[in-house]
Amino acid sequence: MKNFLDEHFLLHTKTAQKLYHDYAKNMPIIDYHCHLPQQQIAEDKQFENLTQIWLYGDHYKWRAMRTNGADERYITGNASDWEKFEKWAETVPYTLRNPLYHWTHLELQRYFDVHKVLSPATAKEIYEECTAKLQTPEFGVRNLLRKMDVRLVCTTDDPVDNLEFHAQLQAERFEIPILPAFRPDAAMNVDNPVNFNNYVSRVEKAANTSVGSYNDYLTALKKRHDFFAAHGCNVSDHGLEEIYAEDYTEAEIKAIFDKVRGGKELDLTERKKFKSAMLVTFAEWDWERGWVQQYHLGALRNNNTRMLNQLGPDTGWDSIGDFSQARSLSKFLNRLDTDDKLTKTILYNLNPADNELMATMVGNFNDGSSAGKIQWGSGWWFLDQKDGMTKQMNTLSNMGLLSRFVGMLTDSRSFLSYPRHEYFRRILCNLFGDEIEHGELPNDIAWVGKVIQDICFHNAKNYFNWQYVEKQSHITEKIF
Repeated sequence: MKNFLDEHFLLHTKTAQKLYHDYAKNMPIIDYHCHLPQQQIAEDKQFENLTQIWLYGDHYKWRAMRTNGADERYITGNASDWEKFEKWAETVPYTLRNPLYHWTHLELQRYFDVHKVLSPATAKEIYEECTAKLQTPEFGVRNLLRKMDVRLVCTTDDPVDNLEFHAQLQAERFEIPILPAFRPDAAMNVDNPVNFNNYVSRVEKAANTSVGSYNDYLTALKKRHDFFAAHGCNVSDHGLEEIYAEDYTEAEIKAIFDKVRGGKELDLTERKKFKSAMLVTFAEWDWERGWVQQYHLGALRNNNTRMLNQLGPDTGWDSIGDFSQARSLSKFLNRLDTDDKLTKTILYNLNPADNELMATMVGNFNDGSSAGKIQWGSGWWFLDQKDGMTKQMNTLSNMGLLSRFVGMLTDSRSFLSYPRHEYFRRILCNLFGDEIEHGELPNDIAWVGKVIQDICFHNAKNYFNWQYVEKQSHITEKIF
């Protein structure tokens, strides 16, 4: 019987172990999509205790604690940090077979060299040891990134953000590029006229441009797109239930814009047409600049209205949705491809029922202009666990080229999430190792090892054209 979380964790064969330890383990990390707060990187924040760095803002843990019967006071409420950690330690033993159990102990080991299993019996000792380490310079957030050999981070930023902390990090020549990603979801959301008009006011202020018409609105948003590009951005991101691909005319969209600016509610068809037009516009801007565009599809958000009103969004009340994806996604991509304006694109699905759909959809628009131009992204959110990642990689292998896959990302708000890359790499090496040992793949360790290293690092580096991540020196000049 193997020991829990030993050096061969998730590696079930000798070949898998060799592939991981000789090829995957020491590859650097490119985190091309996450939600890390860039202000904390700019300030090189030191967290006061383990609760603050580990539990604040982590709705994965919050959902588990609620399911285990913890009162909201110990999650987002006014309990002390120690009391919140104590409730988390009570929950952890009940997370067996949930990925949180693996992630929790990987993070304790990799960052704090703590190899004890977290439980009520060990909670105080672990809390005090980790909190003491967090007070040392080694545990400032910049050193946490260095410790995991992170070579580049892409945050997620609204078009109206002033990017002041990105600019600060650029001016300081921090050796790990912290780049913005353009996330214009609010700019196309006309479901609520009051909220949309408030957002337009923010766009006016950010762009220093008066918006009296739809064309004015596009002008202001294009200025923000250009502003992001000037700060090193070459990635956009969209978090949508589904792709919108309704037919529309320019006159229709101008009329819809005028209607919502007048404070009137739009019907469903009008909302879909406006969102469709905005998606095409953003995609064309991305193509003009050679950006990579990402679409995260299928989340059913804010299901619990009572808790949404109490706590706000992104607090753990979202789930997988069952939206119809294929026809509109095909129509959207086909329109851009027909006009020769389809840039590199990564698609992520949250519903595992869409796995084969996504794996085959990307093949429709890979035109040979670059390797893996249209990508099916890694298992996302509820699917970034052993079963979800295994299914994603198996489906991609069956219907595409796993060898051209751009690999893992954290999609996290936590500076302690980078062992998720190790988790992914171990699963990846185990898949290859198992099939080599069963004679399903040739025992060509050097070639398979190269493919694994590509998936772990080189494919993303080349796909996003981030050649400078190989060496952490003179990076600012090379980006800008």
